[in-house]
Amino acid sequence: MLGIKEIQEIIPHRHPFLLVDCIEEFEPGVRAVGYKCVTYNEPFFQGHFPAEPVMPGVLIIEALAQVGTVAILSLEENKGKIGYFGGIDKAKFKHKVIPGEMLKLECEIIKRKGPVGVGRAIATVDGKLAASAELTFMIG
Repeated sequence: MLGIKEIQEIIPHRHPFLLVDCIEEFEPGVRAVGYKCVTYNEPFFQGHFPAEPVMPGVLIIEALAQVGTVAILSLEENKGKIGYFGGIDKAKFKHKVIPGEMLKLECEIIKRKGPVGVGRAIATVDGKLAASAELTFMIG
């Protein structure tokens, strides 16, 4: 299991944009599974939405991308590099994510060619699908 300090050794994201609290399991270059404990103190809840706080879908996708980035940047040849978004395909949102929920984030790398690849990502809450997408990344 990787905690915040270990995650920050792999990816460059920092508070308030680090959206992964821990990595439960990962296989470098293949897949990673992590978690985000969604609390009411998240800065985005001040405006999204004050009367009914909902985690923005784009931030769920970003959290998924960060988990995928842990998997791909864990490869020896990618250490110290940055993963950039190249595209988001087939994104679907099925369950709103609210304060107090534990967001499980899974990303499996399904294609790689040189510095470009694709990850299949799903986010769940209590086993219910919250979001899914195919995420294209570029290593720089």
